[in-house]
Amino acid sequence: MNQTLTGAARIAGLEVYVPPGRLGTGQMEQQLAAASPGFRVPRGLIGRLTGIRTRSVMAGTEQASDLAAVAAAKLLADRGLQPADVDLLLFASASQDMVEPATGHMVAAKLGMACPVMDIKNACNSILNGLEVADALIGAGRYRRVLLVSGESPSRAVRWSVPDQETFAASFPGYTMSDAGCALLLEPADPRDDAGSRVLGMGFTAKSSHWAVGTLAAGGSVAPRDPEATYFSMDGEKLKDAFLDLGRGILDETLQRLGLAWADFAVVCVHQVSAPYRDIFARGAGVPEDKLVRTVEDYGNMASVSLPLQLKVAQDLGRCGPGDLVALVGLAGGVSLGIAVVRL
Repeated sequence: MNQTLTGAARIAGLEVYVPPGRLGTGQMEQQLAAASPGFRVPRGLIGRLTGIRTRSVMAGTEQASDLAAVAAAKLLADRGLQPADVDLLLFASASQDMVEPATGHMVAAKLGMACPVMDIKNACNSILNGLEVADALIGAGRYRRVLLVSGESPSRAVRWSVPDQETFAASFPGYTMSDAGCALLLEPADPRDDAGSRVLGMGFTAKSSHWAVGTLAAGGSVAPRDPEATYFSMDGEKLKDAFLDLGRGILDETLQRLGLAWADFAVVCVHQVSAPYRDIFARGAGVPEDKLVRTVEDYGNMASVSLPLQLKVAQDLGRCGPGDLVALVGLAGGVSLGIAVVRL
């Protein structure tokens, strides 16, 4: 387990881009049935098991970098910043435009930036790990203004033609996924203001022995050209068991170190793969129901954009604002668990 010290950065801006294309769960089941003539897709099953009513789908002409760039362009415009004002761009996502080069280059090119870039990848915890990297680099004095972005395009990895029940079960997590982009602006916190806006602390843990429970193998050395490897493959029950194996220790230890309890937060954003599992995890972690920001029902599982989306929704609804404490709790395949405690 790893716990970082009080951070040096603050979140100076946040923007989320949700593509306008929508796909309802009923529509999804109809498409699955049409593409799978040899398999009877259970009507209503996806909705009952996930609680998801609809999800966003990017246009056929869009890429993961486009989703990130749209969010970033709006954020910079709202802040009155130019591309040259950014010192470093981090693309942190489970998705990517291609294996090489880093997708951060595509985002930077679309924004007209000439700063250094790098990609950070840790499944659905990519943005949370990106926040840790940005905070550390700002704290080390390497950069003053870091643009942390993500573009998630999991709709490209959904299997539509299902031959049998076994394949349907392994492909099921893909039917929860949703496309989106986000951008966070990180700047140095005021070192003289202990009560000011800043990342107060972070904690991470992993049980990498569970990596095989969920994969998207295409493009790597394991399956460089196998079409079957281009689809999500996951054992949902084993994934739940893997997260149970992780436990809640890193969450309790981080809060204890900071002298905080869940009741101290305006909102607690928890990564949401489905509505039922969100509620099960929250109860197990001791998070009060009224602190949650429920988004998966109407937005689907947005992978690493899930946490920024919840924070943006909470801000827009007036549930949190300057001076409030928020927690970002991430769960990801691999498997890993992390938490960021932030004062807005």
